[in-house]
Amino acid sequence: MPYSELLIAPMREDLVRHGLIETRTPEEVDRVLAENGTVLMVINSVCGCAAGKARPGVAMALKHSVLPDKAATVFAGADIEATARVREKLVGYPPSSPSIALFRDGKPVWMLHRHQIEASDPETIAKAITSAFDEYCQKSVATGQ
Repeated sequence: MPYSELLIAPMREDLVRHGLIETRTPEEVDRVLAENGTVLMVINSVCGCAAGKARPGVAMALKHSVLPDKAATVFAGADIEATARVREKLVGYPPSSPSIALFRDGKPVWMLHRHQIEASDPETIAKAITSAFDEYCQKSVATGQ
């Protein structure tokens, strides 16, 4: 049974206000990940490490000079089918929530798992994400290239 929207609405908003696109259905996940380029995908969660570490780390990372073409999110425990679709696309990576993945041209190229999130602070998470941006993303906020 999915979590109540009343419970998770503020947790969803925590990422949406930073520009992440919500993907609540498998079709929305497919559309976001089917495009060429890079997509940051956050599997959001109700747990404390999502609230105190993952979401703040993502927010910090999105202020970096190099960014993915898109940033999106699904909510584990609420967007059941959409989360399952993201996990299908994370070939070679075990299920994890919260987690943060980077896709390039529809294929996963980097992932931060729950155990890595739990063992880190938001600044360390942001640094890991921005390192992945620097390695896999082409678009620069400063230059637009």
